[in-house]
Amino acid sequence: MATTHALAGVVLGTVVWALVPEAGMLPVLAAALGGLFPDFDLYAGHRKTLHFPVYFSALAVPAVAIAALNPTTATLAVALFLAAAALHSVSDMFGGGLELKPWLGTSDRAVYDHWNDRWIAPKRWVRYDGSPEDLALALVFAVPPVLVFDGITETIVIGAVAVSGVYVLLRKPMVAIAERLVAAIPDHLVDHVPERFVRDLR
Repeated sequence: MATTHALAGVVLGTVVWALVPEAGMLPVLAAALGGLFPDFDLYAGHRKTLHFPVYFSALAVPAVAIAALNPTTATLAVALFLAAAALHSVSDMFGGGLELKPWLGTSDRAVYDHWNDRWIAPKRWVRYDGSPEDLALALVFAVPPVLVFDGITETIVIGAVAVSGVYVLLRKPMVAIAERLVAAIPDHLVDHVPERFVRDLR
C-alpha cells in the first residue's frame, strides 16, 4: 500500500530526527513524500514510470554520505527523500505482481529495472498490496513515529493506519466493482481508461 511505503519513509525520518532534532520536521516530511513518490505513476505505467530501484538507490548513497558529513535540514531532506523512494522501489519486488487480482499470483512483473531493462519478478513475501500482512507492516512502521512524536504528526500517522485498514477491507470488493464498471464502459471511451485496467478486467 502507498501508506505502508509512506510510513516506512517516516520511520527513516524518525530515526534521523532522533539523531538530529535541530533539523526539524522537514526531513521527516521529505521521507514520507519519498516513500509515496514512486506510486504517483499509478495510472501511467505503474511501477515503471517513477519506480527506479537501481537509480534511486545509486542517488541515495552519495546523498546520505553528504548528509552524514554535513547534516543540515536541506541535505537530510534530500537524502531521506531519495532513500525512501529507493526503499519503496526496491521493496515492491517483495510484494505481489501488477495484476488487479494479485492474490491469484498470475503476474511476473513486480517492478521495472531500468538499468537492466527488464521486469523483476514478484517474490510475494507480502502477497499483495492491501493484504493482511501489508496492514501488519503498516502497523509496525507506525509504532516508532507514534512513540516519538505527538500532535499533528502523530494524528497523521494514526490516520494513515486507519486508511490502510479501510483499504484492506475494501481491496477485493473494489476489484469486483471495477469489473462491473469497466464492463459497462462504451467502447469509444475505453481508450481513456488505463490499459492495465482494461487488460485485466475486460
